[in-house]
Amino acid sequence: MNDTEFHQLVDVQMQIIEEMIDDSGADIDYEVTGNVMTLDFEDRSQVIINRQEPMKEIWLASKSGGFHFAFVDEKWICSKTGVELIAMVKQECEKHADEEIEWP
Repeated sequence: MNDTEFHQLVDVQMQIIEEMIDDSGADIDYEVTGNVMTLDFEDRSQVIINRQEPMKEIWLASKSGGFHFAFVDEKWICSKTGVELIAMVKQECEKHADEEIEWP
């Protein structure tokens, strides 16, 4: 995959995450600055999602640790856990919000 394809694929994932948070009604604020998306929670904890162009990966950092996602078989998959990016974002948001969130 070249840089343009990588950025297009990541842009799609970031848009999905934004829409997912907006549609959930959860009390999660997010901001995108450059290559970094920051999710802010009521307890002041954060989940950081960023694109790592040199490795062609998406990285997620939260109080659970750091996770690296590679594009495999049309999905962003964590190299450590095998979990898909969107599933991990949902899981981490629920941990940080300390409640179940009704995802669309």
